Amino acid sequence: MNGHRAAGLVAALLVLAADQASKAWIVYGLLLPGRGSIRVSAVLNLTWVENRGITFGLLNGLGSLAPVLLTLVALGVVAALAVWLWRAERVLVAAALGAVAGGAIGNVIDRLRLGYVVDFIHAHVGNLSWYVFNVADAAIVCGVAALVLDGMFGHKPETDRHDRRDHLAGAQDRR
Repeated sequence: MNGHRAAGLVAALLVLAADQASKAWIVYGLLLPGRGSIRVSAVLNLTWVENRGITFGLLNGLGSLAPVLLTLVALGVVAALAVWLWRAERVLVAAALGAVAGGAIGNVIDRLRLGYVVDFIHAHVGNLSWYVFNVADAAIVCGVAALVLDGMFGHKPETDRHDRRDHLAGAQDRR
């Protein structure tokens, strides 16, 4: 296995482990389901939410079909990410893909085991409140952000640079 693939696999496993460990601590350590919400600071609460939809509670109204449908979609996305990871040429891209895949798998485990995803991180400032999320969601968002930034500012593969030089050399020869 090359270093890029290993970085992606390690990222996926770390995110998955952190996600599942944090959820276990929330449920069995803090007993948050029975407490509802715990104020951590002026801008952060731990708040129990059973998310039966997708990211940020979207598609919550799918009923009993939701866990099966959303699990199948998530597994399809993870399979596509695995193919992309296998072809990744840079460590950053591989690690970002691993973070997204690890987060998706963490939420799939919840959905299969419980029928919903455990969300508990609630950031807010005054009356402004963000959606309640979990470690897997944060890893997915950060991984996607890294992929977008890499796509915008990342260096091009070496072959692209050679192609441009060859093209420019050909244009100069034609003068």
